[in-house]
Amino acid sequence: MQWLNKQGQRKRTALLAEHLRPYQIEKHMEQLTSAYMRALGEAEPERQQQILQLQEMAEQQLAEEFKALAKDFGRLAAPETRGFKIALPYIDQLSPKATFDMRRLLEVHAQGIDRAIAQTAQGAKERSFRIMAEMFLMQHSCHWFCKSKTIASARMLTQHQTRYEQALDGVSPATREAYLAVVLA
Repeated sequence: MQWLNKQGQRKRTALLAEHLRPYQIEKHMEQLTSAYMRALGEAEPERQQQILQLQEMAEQQLAEEFKALAKDFGRLAAPETRGFKIALPYIDQLSPKATFDMRRLLEVHAQGIDRAIAQTAQGAKERSFRIMAEMFLMQHSCHWFCKSKTIASARMLTQHQTRYEQALDGVSPATREAYLAVVLA
């Protein structure tokens, strides 16, 4: 059973990697996370604002590339885009309700990231936290699709010192509602 599970993980990882390859999503996420953390550590609001303003191009590129990824991935057939809610081989064939559709999840994340980046009425600190939460939850979904929810949660905690529940609480209410509709359906 473990061997079958590993085979499925390899296929899903290769599929997602193939579709991510033309984009620089990881690069933009790293740049933005680093800049947001640096800006949030600044004591002077003017300096904080200056750092955040320099990220506008990367934010726009991330939003555009993620929309393109969601559209590209959305063209795939359902069986290969199903991620396991429970990591059991062939669970998708036995019970489709034990899976989630990564195509739908990528669309939810594309809309959430776009919405967070477009939000200019919020303060800089709140906006930065919202964008990071949207990025972290999207990254969690990708790791969940490729491996499992447990591994995705452990990676997010290790990489970003953020628990899954924190990221879920940090995204917009619209993202949270749409996300839960996909993963709990």
